[in-house]
Parts: sequence; C-alpha cells; structure tokens
Amino acid sequence: MSQLPDPIREGIQRGWKVSGGAFGAPPADIVCDVAIIGSGAGAGITAELLTKAGLQVVIIEEGPLKSSSDFNQKESEAYPSLYQESAARKTEDKAINILQGRCVGGSTTVNWTSSFRTPASTLHWWQDKFGLKTYTVEALAPYFEQAERRLNIVPWLTPPNENNDLLRRGAAKLGIPAQAIARNVKGCWNLGSCGMGCPTNAKQSMLVTSIPAALDRGARLLTETRAEKFEFSNGKVTALLCRSLASNSPAAPAKITQTAIKIIAKHYVLSGGAINSPAVLLRSGAPDPHGWLGTRTFLHPVVMSSGIFEQRVEAWNGAPQSIYTDHFLETQAIDGPIGYKLEAPPLHPLIFASTVPGMGQGQNDLLKAFPHNHTLLALMRDGFHDQAPGGKVKLRADDSPVLDYPLTDYVMDGGRRALLSMMEIQFAAGAKQVLPLHEMAHPYTSWAEARDAVNQLPMKPLLTKLVSAHVMGGCAMAGTEQLGVTRPDGVHWQIENLSVHDGSLFPTSIGANPQLSVYGTVNRLAQGLVKKLTGQDIALA
Repeated sequence: MSQLPDPIREGIQRGWKVSGGAFGAPPADIVCDVAIIGSGAGAGITAELLTKAGLQVVIIEEGPLKSSSDFNQKESEAYPSLYQESAARKTEDKAINILQGRCVGGSTTVNWTSSFRTPASTLHWWQDKFGLKTYTVEALAPYFEQAERRLNIVPWLTPPNENNDLLRRGAAKLGIPAQAIARNVKGCWNLGSCGMGCPTNAKQSMLVTSIPAALDRGARLLTETRAEKFEFSNGKVTALLCRSLASNSPAAPAKITQTAIKIIAKHYVLSGGAINSPAVLLRSGAPDPHGWLGTRTFLHPVVMSSGIFEQRVEAWNGAPQSIYTDHFLETQAIDGPIGYKLEAPPLHPLIFASTVPGMGQGQNDLLKAFPHNHTLLALMRDGFHDQAPGGKVKLRADDSPVLDYPLTDYVMDGGRRALLSMMEIQFAAGAKQVLPLHEMAHPYTSWAEARDAVNQLPMKPLLTKLVSAHVMGGCAMAGTEQLGVTRPDGVHWQIENLSVHDGSLFPTSIGANPQLSVYGTVNRLAQGLVKKLTGQDIALA
C-alpha cells in the first residue's frame, strides 16, 4: 500500500501552505478573509466553497495532518494520533465513551462511511419546536444531492460481509426489514479498517476531497494548533487567539501565553464539533443571554449485544457497516419511548477488548472466540422527549471541555428494549450464545433465557456499557434567539461575523449517522455565507 499515490504528500510538494507540528511554527499574526476552526465535515465543505469564491481562508486544526502513507491498520498508532483523547474521551461521569476524530479531516477521516440524509421526522420536529421553518425535506434536497455527488455517496452494492449479513438474515427471520447503507467511497478495497484511516484513499473524507481542494486554491492550514478563544468588541469577533501544540499532547489546553497566534479575519466559522465548538465560545465568554450555549448537547447513546456463532464471522473484514434497520425507529412515535437504529459495527481487538465487560477468564473466553464474534449496536434517538434533555458542555478548571450527560430512566428504558431487540435478532440468525454488554450479564444460550435475564437487569450508568461516536447540539439553530444559539443561517444570534458550521447546530440528535446531515446542512449555509461575503452564487461541484 505504501506504493499508492498519496494526495496529501503530493500537495505538500506542490506548495500547499501548511504549518504547525512537523511543518514548522505558524506565523504569530495572520490576516485573512475567513478563519475556520476545525477541518472536519462542516469545515471542509465551507473551506471548499469559500476558496472557490476567491476568499483567503485559514483552517485551524488541533490534530495532526496524517495521510494514507501513515494509515497502516494498526490500532496502537491510529487511536492516539487520530482521535480525541486517544479514543478514550468520556462523559463527565465516565459512563459513556465518545469516539471523535482529532486530525485533519476530523471524524470524516476515521468514521465508518455510513451516510444518511436527515430523517423527515427529525426535520418536522425542528420546524415545529425550534422555528426552523425552512428546514424541509424539499428545501434541503438539492444541497444533499450536491454533497452526494461531490463525495460519491451511493448505495453499497457489494454483498455484505458475514458480520452485516447476520443482521439482515436475523431480521428477515423475524419479519423485520433491513436495507443497505449508502457509503462515501470510491474504488473501495473492502478492507474494513475505516476507523483507522483509509490506506487507499477510497473513503471520500474531507482529508482527500474538500480540504485538498481548498489548499489547491491557496487556503492556509495550521495543524496541531488549538483555537483557544475569541476576542469581542461591539457584537463582533475582533481576533482569534490560538496556540501551537506538541505532537500527541494532552487534550487539556493551557492558558493563553505571549506566544499565542493571533488571527484577524473579516468572518469566523466555528466547526470544531459538538463539544469543542461550544467550549471555544465558553472560554471566550461569548454572549449567551438565554442560557443555551453548551446545553442540549446530544449523543446517540449506543448499547451493544455480542453474539458467538459456529461459523467464522471475522467482523474486521469488509465494509464496516453496510446493513441497517430502522424498524425500531419507524414503529415508534418520535416523542414516545425512545427509538433506535440497529447496525453491525466492525470489530478490532483493542476496541473490542476495551468495550466488552468483565475480566479474567470471562474476557479471555470472549477474546478466544473473537473470529466468531458478531456485535450489534443500537443508536438511540435522543432529544425528542421531556425526559431527554441531553447533556451540557462544561469547562474543567484547566479550561478543557467535558460533557455532562445524565442518563435518565427514559433513555435507559430504551437501552433495555434495544438489548432485547438485538439479542432476539442474533438468536434468530443462529447465535450459539449472546452476551448483552452489561457488567451483571453473562452469556446466554437461548432467547428465552436472555430475555428473562435482561428484563431483570438494573439499567444503570456504568453497569450498562454505553458508547457513542455521534455528538450533536450545544450551539443549536433556532428561529428566534430565545430558542437557540445560532440563527437558521448558522450565524450566531449575538455575534454578527461568527458562523457555526458543524453538528453542534442540530437542536436534537439526528436519529441516523450524522455525517451527511452535516454535509448537506453546511453546504446550504456555506453557499449563503459566500453570497453574503462576495455576492456570488457558488455551488458545490
């Protein structure tokens, strides 16, 4: 694989303006048209469109610039270099592990490529509850279509691997419909290591699409550079203060020092992701007259069930997620008991061993059976019920962000129902034994035994294993300033030259893997920003 073309290294050789980390210290003072914080889904689309309009853009990314030449399918190297807190970021009470990217391309560099448009039911809720009247299926459709063309988001027509096909077969036996997942790939080798960076550049992440496009048009990229805080005056940002980081430095930011990098721009775009974007505004003392900043931050809380099959499953091989079912979403009122989407995640030894419960002989037995293991996950759709207020981004004493995410009985009831649904599907698919990921559970050898046991388990945080790779909200859009942080066009209600272009805009969770929701929504917002700044009509090619 080392002989494959590396578009990042080729771009650097062509003269891309990259500094920070191994690329040398950035200038102490930078002046530009637009400064973009982050380099993930929202930042990439925005940078591509702004540079297409001829604007001078600076992209600030706290993670390193890695490329296909660095992606060697080794967990020991990928997690420390590509993820927030070495893939061990957790909620304040340690009850939920959160996987978020921390590298150029953000989470798009390390996600599993699953691509869904924002569900109509979610958009209807936003229209009714948050005054987002223009967020209709019809209004967003052309922006989704453009993003899908640009990033080659198409149905995955290759037959699913055994890991995903077990979900399809088990669901079919129970009369539950399951469908193929669209993926943002081109020339995919079907390796299954998407979560460690794509070594063949098949994944159409921001790392190999929009960020290179912006750099080719003259954008400047600051890597291993943390955006610390804004300076404000008269309802506008007057400067952004940043600082350089050492490679693989701890996540906690230091206080601003005299060595801070100062960026002065006409407009600023915050695309650091839900947790980091609210944190920048909190550190900056941004106006928050209605108390929404950092609140209503949502995860898709995920519970999992692990099954052992007679045949080899080899869940590390092949497209990581290619089959799903929304049966348990579509049969559930959006404001009723929490609904959930079922998917089959890839399994790799380190992430598997750190996720399954137990220790000693029990965990040894699970690891010995690793090639035969099949795991299902349930993405719970949070944020649509009075008992689903989500979490709150806060600052620790050192100004680093942490997400406080209380797990209510409402959410945990959904976790129990999801475990039951997944176990039943696994037994229907022929599992020899199934283990719901809960500290008080043990492997069960029949559906009846598993059902009775899970109905008796205490569904409590830290006992029930929860993870998430999707963070949304904290800078939510709303039709009035009394209901949110940002306007429907993404501009901050109280700061006229600051936009937010990432998943923190969403007033609730999406109810589906959110990357395409970010692409489509930000495509629309960024085109509006281009029009506002230059008067041009620029579309995503």
